[in-house]
Amino acid sequence: MPKETIIAATQLWLEKAVIGLNLCPFAKAVHVKKQIRYVVSSATTPESLLEELIAELRTLQDTDPEQIDTTLLIHPDVLTDFLDYNDFLDTVDLATAEPEFNDEFQVASLHPHYQFAGTKFDDIENYTNRSPYPTLHLLREASVDRAVDAFPDADHIADVNIETMNKLGHEGWEKLGLK
Repeated sequence: MPKETIIAATQLWLEKAVIGLNLCPFAKAVHVKKQIRYVVSSATTPESLLEELIAELRTLQDTDPEQIDTTLLIHPDVLTDFLDYNDFLDTVDLATAEPEFNDEFQVASLHPHYQFAGTKFDDIENYTNRSPYPTLHLLREASVDRAVDAFPDADHIADVNIETMNKLGHEGWEKLGLK
């Protein structure tokens, strides 16, 4: 599938679900300012994805946040199985903890088959993290800290999202027309 198609599907999901449903109250500002970098990985193995992840972390580190504040590393050809993807997140945590990154970053996980612990696969709250393709969302800690400081009750975002999704239901999600 062409990279443009993958990015377009991801942007549509971001606009309709993440921003449209206000699942992440911090997403709209960086989207409007065009500070999101969309990268479609060519990786076909976890090892090559890790190399691309490290390269993207370095790119963020070397770029002014006013230009690129966050990166969506979309990897459609590797870690398509959610359990394999979930296991890979331990490797991601180790990579971001490397001294060269000095705790500057965190990575949020998004996947078409995302499933929170203790839920059933089709539970609607899992859809808060269901992106069209497996995606690693690279975030600057400083940006997250600023956003959390500016947002009252940031600790309750997950609870509000579950409530939003329960009100929306599967039928409402399907009406969004997302992959």
